[in-house]
Amino acid sequence: MRGNQTWITEVTLLGFQVDVTVECFLFGLFSLFYSFTLLGNGVILGIICLDHRLHTPMYFFLSHLAIVDMSYASNNVPKMLANLVTKRRTISFIPCMMQTFLYLAFAHIECLILVVMSYDRFVAICHPLHYTVIMSWRLCTALAAASWIFSFLLALVHLVLILRLPFCGPHEVNHFFCEILSVLKLACADTTLNQVVIFAACVFILVGPLCLVLVSYTRILITILKIQSGDGRKKAFSTCSSHLCVVGLFFGSAIVMYMAPKSQHPEEQQKILSLFYSLFNPMLNPLIYSLRNAEVKGALRRALWKERPA
Repeated sequence: MRGNQTWITEVTLLGFQVDVTVECFLFGLFSLFYSFTLLGNGVILGIICLDHRLHTPMYFFLSHLAIVDMSYASNNVPKMLANLVTKRRTISFIPCMMQTFLYLAFAHIECLILVVMSYDRFVAICHPLHYTVIMSWRLCTALAAASWIFSFLLALVHLVLILRLPFCGPHEVNHFFCEILSVLKLACADTTLNQVVIFAACVFILVGPLCLVLVSYTRILITILKIQSGDGRKKAFSTCSSHLCVVGLFFGSAIVMYMAPKSQHPEEQQKILSLFYSLFNPMLNPLIYSLRNAEVKGALRRALWKERPA
């Protein structure tokens, strides 16, 4: 059997499988979303770097989130856009594996950065007098570095487990990028170990962090309700609600995608879910933080309307 296998060197990304008119519409729509993603996150990153008032742990982690969102979208969306306007929708096997690896790495980083941001808000609201001592720049740098290093190592584990498999067809991935579950369908060997590791990683990187976030925000909510000042309560609610919106969108779509029974989610629905955390989330994050956060809006206003030389 192994001697008759045809080893694949490239695969075809089937994408959305709609008619030409719809493809042109999707190309325009997704191009617009992608542009907003780069512009919005770029603006957030720029004003955090330029405005010294935003040089705090919260915005330090938000800048990492902006970098991850731009990288995450740039890993998947350009190839998807190219496939919408060309008949040749193939991708070489090695770039396909790199796309899978980077997509997993950036997804893991986003999960961990969101957890770290919730811890930062917990310390700021529940232990305000000790905030500067606990959230020192040394700890912030260590948390950010650990998130990046651990995420790439975990993605590398998935990649090694994928590359040990023989891939002999079919040559088609029913997705708009090399998503890990779709890629595993190309293998002509048992993928049980891969599936078990994916599920274990989901428990560790999705369910575990989500529980930590919920515990943090339960404590935060209890503390907010005790705040006597109306302005202080409003500011705390504004900051935390924006973060909860991002957490809910990202973790919710990812858990439904990877932990719900697959029979309940046909492949076309899985593509829509993938779009949610590959394109919509990175686009919505800067909007949520800029519209819900007074400090970001103030920094943006200062950047746009600062005094010009006479």
